[in-house]
Amino acid sequence: MKSKPLNHIKIINFFLLQSPQSKAINLNILSILLFSIMVVLIRKASENIHVLEVVFFRNLLAFIVMLPIIRSAGLASIKMKNTKLFYIRALIGAIGMIAGFACLTLIPLAQATAISFSQPLFITIGATLFLGEIIKARRIAAIIVGIIGMLIIVQPGFTGLSFGIILAIISALALSINALVVKKLTLTDTPQAIILWMVIMLIPITFVPAIAVWQWPNFETWLYLWSIAILATLAHFAWTKSYAMAEITSLEPIGFIKLPIIALLGWIIFSEIPGTWTWVGGFIIFMSTIYISQREKKAADSLKPNDGAHEPKL
Repeated sequence: MKSKPLNHIKIINFFLLQSPQSKAINLNILSILLFSIMVVLIRKASENIHVLEVVFFRNLLAFIVMLPIIRSAGLASIKMKNTKLFYIRALIGAIGMIAGFACLTLIPLAQATAISFSQPLFITIGATLFLGEIIKARRIAAIIVGIIGMLIIVQPGFTGLSFGIILAIISALALSINALVVKKLTLTDTPQAIILWMVIMLIPITFVPAIAVWQWPNFETWLYLWSIAILATLAHFAWTKSYAMAEITSLEPIGFIKLPIIALLGWIIFSEIPGTWTWVGGFIIFMSTIYISQREKKAADSLKPNDGAHEPKL
């Protein structure tokens, strides 16, 4: 009877004794696994109610889950300072979330995941166009390679662009713009405010389209919806914590495991088998984003050669 508690203590001690880098890797893998399960639950919930309702309940229930966090953080930490950007982020975020959820119901999960790897490419392009960041020839070449990878996945000249693929690309674009807006918001507002107000604003925005297709979820669907909200909150916590413990560039390569995890879940639960070009294109996109991330890290280090010991982890 005493062995079980001892085993639990050993597992906890094993984690606590690991290096910060190892802890960060484990938390990052955990976040990827939770996000992957959430993708499956979105598809399952959408089999019973319209995907627009799933988006609405994802935000409403996430807000309820976050209430204890809000209370402990205090009202001062969630005050909006750049109100205009918050509204812009909410509108763009709504487009990205609706498109992202909807594409999961129309195309194979692995294909949607592979296309989502293109977000860093769009972020780099957007940072150049809207934030005035300078990119040089190598990163431009990496962007071109990444776009080629996306074309390999969607194959527009051979199969035509399905509505699901178009939605997946729209989602990647919208979430990339959203990331750029968040980058601006971090200069004036707290992380708690940025996360909380996104959820609060999305509740009425996503409720309006959900009214047209409304039907009350049954017990099974409620389980899916609550699981989505809880897993999303835990996944974001694990993801944020992992990036606070290690350099971004050291964790980026781990992100590719999301594709085989999603492919495995899609095969087991929905009998989906991703095509060869999904794997090839996804790998090309991912490697190009890794290269861009590495170049950004080197550029940042070259600007601050003597401050490494005092730099806060992202």
